[in-house]
Formats: sequence, structure tokens, C-alpha cells
Amino acid sequence: MAQQIEDFISGQMIKATPEEIEAVQVFSKILVEDYGYPKENIKTRPQHRVKARPSDTTKEYPIDIGVFSGSSKKDDELLIIVECKKSNRKDGLTQLQDYLRFARAEIGVWFNGKEKQFLRKVESKGRVEFVEIPNIPKYGQRVQDVGQFLRRDLKPAVNLKSIFRTMRNYLAGNVVGATRDEVLAQQLMNLIFCKIYDEKFTQPDHIVSFRAGIDESSKDVAKRIRDLFKRVCENYNDVLDATDSIDLDDHSIVYVVGELQQFSLSESTRDAIGDAFEVFIDHALKGGQGQFFTPRNVVRMVVEIVDPSATDRVLDPACGSGGFLVESLRHVWQGVEKRGAALNWPISEIEIEKQKVAIKNFRGIDKDYFLGKVAKAYMALLGDGRGGIFCENSLDEPKNWQSKTQGEVALGMFDVIVTNPPFGAKIPVKGDALLGQYKFGQKWTYQKKEDAWIMGKIKDQEAPQVLFIERCLQFLKPGGKLGLVLPDGILGNDKMGYIRKAIMEQAKILAIVDVPIETFMPHTSTKTSVLVVQKLRESEVPGDYPVFVALAETCGHNRRGDLTPDDDIAGIGAMYHKWRADND
Repeated sequence: MAQQIEDFISGQMIKATPEEIEAVQVFSKILVEDYGYPKENIKTRPQHRVKARPSDTTKEYPIDIGVFSGSSKKDDELLIIVECKKSNRKDGLTQLQDYLRFARAEIGVWFNGKEKQFLRKVESKGRVEFVEIPNIPKYGQRVQDVGQFLRRDLKPAVNLKSIFRTMRNYLAGNVVGATRDEVLAQQLMNLIFCKIYDEKFTQPDHIVSFRAGIDESSKDVAKRIRDLFKRVCENYNDVLDATDSIDLDDHSIVYVVGELQQFSLSESTRDAIGDAFEVFIDHALKGGQGQFFTPRNVVRMVVEIVDPSATDRVLDPACGSGGFLVESLRHVWQGVEKRGAALNWPISEIEIEKQKVAIKNFRGIDKDYFLGKVAKAYMALLGDGRGGIFCENSLDEPKNWQSKTQGEVALGMFDVIVTNPPFGAKIPVKGDALLGQYKFGQKWTYQKKEDAWIMGKIKDQEAPQVLFIERCLQFLKPGGKLGLVLPDGILGNDKMGYIRKAIMEQAKILAIVDVPIETFMPHTSTKTSVLVVQKLRESEVPGDYPVFVALAETCGHNRRGDLTPDDDIAGIGAMYHKWRADND
């Protein structure tokens, strides 16, 4: 018997064809979760049928998805026709036009899971023509309302990664002169900065500037966006400069704006920057450098467990695009807002305090210049902290860093470190100058008779994640907390017992969370866990103590990276604090 899946709209069990899995079910969820259409107004199974010609009384054409103005789903209520294909199919656009030609619907969508196109049917003087439009109306909107969003109407995106995937495939196939993912990523970052800036500086009852209307020309939209980017550069000239520009053609700018305009990226539950990088920076580039961007739910769990306060100095020594720093900043700001509200501070005073905390207490290091620049811009757009991001090799001797970095980042300086260090045997750290700084850079052998680990000569090489453990402990103040993601081998491999022994000699283990193998898929299948420790204070001997251990069986996405409703990771932070309260 052929494999079946449950249809998202009707609830019926249907054949699990590639077209259904990759396109029909994906876009059905997008219609409900991001565009707000009730399931009752959508028809998938049984399929709605439309005429093939004016005289067709049997309605020969079955459509994949029909969106209606009402729940009765009558022919004269049909608003949108969606034609779906499996991912390796490019045909179907003419077919969609045929469906629209004799149907009441004015809007059509072509979608194959990787790319999409929006069409509007225009009837004039007895002729039917089809024009491409930036997007489709949300539930309750008219076609003319597309691109006319008030700031307060923007809602967080649910299917952000799916949106970025279709954008990436469109740009890769249509942009002339910029086919490499890292180049496209830089262009998308600049547009995302425009979007977040616009969200931040547009009043709630004003129409946003980051928009593309139905009847606007590509030239006019592109000019407005480029002018917006000039303002971003002027306001953040210490992060972005005259060499930064939006070089995409006008039509591609409209495409990106059309895809993103209805959402609030700054309020999305997922990390917009991180999702964009995961999609645009391909496996070869990221995997080759061990840069696997941490899912937002894992980041949030680590931050919740570590629980940084407004007085804590926070560091991510492998900050990438800034995910851990951004989430930590939001966490700390919540505390500032609660304290300000309790003390009856005016909003302006609370905002000043939030900015002061960001500038004073948050630091990040990454050796990748582009990622560091993105982290700076992201922190700046959210509310500052940009001056605390530095481009250095965290594993190098601090004396080799730039003088500005040395003045802001030092060993023994930080109360909190949260990080996902680059990991992988393919990116080893080599050289006596680097390895000689670390006990973990030496060869260790276990002497069974003495039940002891003996340190020997400097190794030829070592995986970076091993050295990052020691460097992070060096960065911490006594009593400081460290939360980091590690491959499971470090916590369970017999040959790495000296690492576990050294950790327990220097720190008290607060929590170990085993996360599913799917957590970093589809980019890597490395099995990982989260380790949270607190560095021992001087002369502290912890003795026996309880340790919080959790096993997460689901992570909110599958092996392909598609979102799923089950997410054990999301509730672990709260579980930890309840457990801690019960055991202290």
C-alpha cells in the first residue's frame, strides 16, 4: 500500500506524493499560518474543479488548492487558485493561467516548494491578461491592499525558513552577476537590515516604507528601498559604510520586498538572520568552517537556563551572526522592563537603561569578518551593543588581538558565556603557538594503575570545540556561568575522560540536555548536547550535588529542516528553573 499522509486542510489521508509533501501541504500551512486564511475557506481534498472552456459544464480542471471568501466554497466565492508541482518541475504556469481564465478567481499562485510566482488576472476590452504581482492579499484584505501595511499590522512569520528558501532559489535563478550564495546572502542581509530598521522607526499607525504595492512600478519600489538603505547606512555608519549597497536589479528587489513586507522580522519567534544564513550560506561553505547556526529554540533554552541579568557581562566567543547575543540581550531587556515598570520609570528611561546595558555588558568575537559585520548590524538595529563585536580568533593568544579588542575582552572578565563553538575534525587547530596555550592541546594518557590522566607533549592538532571549552572557562569569572553546545563524543568518549575530569575540577555542572540528532539537520547529523556549568569560586569544594539532566526527543523540525509541531526543547528552560527551585 502506498504511503499516506494527513492533508493539512481536510484532515483526510491522502497519497504521499512528492507534489503533496513538497508543495501542496507546505503552501496550505503558509496560507493558514502566515496569511491568516481559515481552513474552512480553503479546499484541497476533494479538489475543487473549474471550467476548461466557457461551455464546459463538467468542470474538467481539478485545482490543487482553492481559497474562497466564505466557508461554503461556492464557485463565485473563489479568490485564489494555487497550482502546485514537485520540486524538480518548472511547468504549470500556463496551466494556472488556463484555470484562472474561466474562473471567478482574480489571483493565482504557482509553487513547487522551492520557487513561487504570484499572478493577477486583468480583464480589459474582452481580453484576459496576466501580470506578476509582489504577493497575494492576507485574509480580509483586497488585492489593492497588498503592500499597504501599517506598522501595527505586521505579524511575526511562522514559516520564515520556507520563505527564505523560495527567495534563495528565485534569486539564484534570476539575478545576473551574483550567483554565489554568499554574495546573495550579503544582498539579502542589506534588505533585512532595511526591513528591521523600517519596523523600528515607523510609527504604529503609519504605512511602512518597506513595501511593494500592486500598481507600483519596480523602479519606484527599488528607489524607495535604496533610499531606505541610505538612511540605515547614515544611522549606523560605524557598522555599514559607503561600500555597502543594494546591487540587486529592481525586479529582484521587488520580489524580496513582496515576500517579506507583511511580516515583522524583529518580532518573529525564529531568528530571521540565522534562518537567512542557514538557507543562503550553503552546506559546503558553512560545513567547511564548522559554522552550523544554532536553532532559536536551542539558543533560547541555553539563555533561559543560564539566566543572565542586567549586571552580568555576557560573551559569545564564536558569535557568528549574533544569535546567542541577540537572545541574551532580549532576555536581559525583559528584566530591565520589569524592573522599570515596578519602579514606575517612564518608557524613555527604560529605553536608555536597555541601551546602556547593551553597550556596557555585551561582547562577541568571530574570526569571520562578514559574520561579525552582520552581528554588529543586527545588534545595532535591535538596540545597540554593536561596539562590542570584534573580528578575532578567540583561540589565539589575547596579546595577538587588536588593542581595541584587548581593552574590551580579557580572560577572567565575564559573568556569562553562551556559545556554540565551531566543531569538526575537518577544521583542526594546528601549531605549537596556539595549542601550547591549552592543557587540552596536549596529549593525555590514562594510567589505569594510578587511576589518573597524565599530560604529555603538544598534539599535532586538535578539534576547535575541545579548545573552546578551556578558553571559555578561562574567560569566566569565578562563579560565572557557561552554556555551550558540544558534540556528544566529548561527554561520552572514554578517550576524552581527561576533558570531563578537568571540567569537574574547575566547575560545577548545572545541567546537561541531550538534544535530538535532527537538531542541526539538514546541515550536519552530528549528535549534540548542551552543557551548562558554573565556574568554581576560589577555594570552593562542591562535594556531591544534584545535576539537572533532560532528554529532548523532538526539536521542532524534521531532518529536512521543515517545522513540526512537536518541540521538547522549548519547555526545558522552565523545567530547569522549577527543578532548581525544588532542589535548592
